[in-house]
Amino acid sequence: MEFSPSKLNTFLFFKLPSAFWSGVRVKQISDQQCVVTVKHRWFNQNPFNSMYFAVQAMAAELTTGALVMLHIRKSGKKISMLVANNKGNFSKKATGRITFTCKDGHLIEEAIQKTIATGEGQTFWMKSIGIDAKGDQVSEMDFEWSIRAK
Repeated sequence: MEFSPSKLNTFLFFKLPSAFWSGVRVKQISDQQCVVTVKHRWFNQNPFNSMYFAVQAMAAELTTGALVMLHIRKSGKKISMLVANNKGNFSKKATGRITFTCKDGHLIEEAIQKTIATGEGQTFWMKSIGIDAKGDQVSEMDFEWSIRAK
């Protein structure tokens, strides 16, 4: 699969339909960062008139997971990936369009090289920050990824 926003959004439709129907969309991806947006609307709201935390988690996780997928693809090796742990901090009600950005692409290459060389699993933490249209941070999520050469 080519790693472009449109290809990743098509992937969402077929492989992660709950994220797709909640409005999660990849806007930009490179070796170092991934940007995903999601708009607060009736379908993804909580009873408090803001975005449900799980929708924010889906968007945040996608920023990290897409980067891991990209680097695995570039390695040319068969490597499994799995979220081993996560933590989140919600600092403001998420309303309007929320943009999640992960800039931790640099963390993945070393872990991939280690798992290829040793055959042992590797773990690393990646951070995604959610910002509203005013530029205020609404959430910060960390995901611990586990990768292992097959």
